[in-house]
Amino acid sequence: MKIEKFSDYEALSNHVAEALIATLQENPSAVICMPTGNSPRRTFELFVSKVKERSIDLSNFFFIGLDEWVGVPSELRGSCAYEFRSLLFEPLGIEDHQFHLFDGTSLDLEGECEMMDAVIQEHGGIDFMVVGIGMNGHIGFNEPGVEFDRYAHIVPLDETTITVGQQYFDQPMKLEYGITLGFNHLLNAQTVYLIANGQKKAEVVKRAAEGPVDSSFPASIMQRHMNGVIAVDAEAASGLSN
Repeated sequence: MKIEKFSDYEALSNHVAEALIATLQENPSAVICMPTGNSPRRTFELFVSKVKERSIDLSNFFFIGLDEWVGVPSELRGSCAYEFRSLLFEPLGIEDHQFHLFDGTSLDLEGECEMMDAVIQEHGGIDFMVVGIGMNGHIGFNEPGVEFDRYAHIVPLDETTITVGQQYFDQPMKLEYGITLGFNHLLNAQTVYLIANGQKKAEVVKRAAEGPVDSSFPASIMQRHMNGVIAVDAEAASGLSN
């Protein structure tokens, strides 16, 4: 694992967008996995604009959604599926056969997990993964205490995640569970970028990068990834020792 520091959120987002472009230029069939949320939003915007400006061919790439709220319809603003469609699929005309997302309203959530694992395996694994970090150290919906040796699974949401999650919806939502890729997916990915910005993320970035590797703080798993990058702006990096 290494740490990359950038002057501000714009520079951070631009770097990750360029890394995505470079991956797809080297391997047009690359499997990309990304989250939703505030941290990656600008990366999505810059990626879309760069693809259009440079006429990058996306006809062969495949996209995996990191996670989804259980019980939230995909067409509802605030769902991960809604964000992926509005930020990526619709602006770039991504075809339905080029992505696979969790269905959080499925009556067979275990089946959803098995299907996601199978799709990733069929496509040869994840080439480039971007993740964020929650205030409790979660990655995706891998909450504190979740085992590191999981593939796709369903997770009871931590109270911090439930509270913070309300900001993404236009009305109060009953959020109890998430469905998510597990840390075996992260560790098996060729490249993983954990991105964080802002002063409020300084302490959690420090714990992820310099604290003990323990499931009580899930993002510490990044220390075990041989090609993992913790990419942060100056404010989020302010708590790091060096």
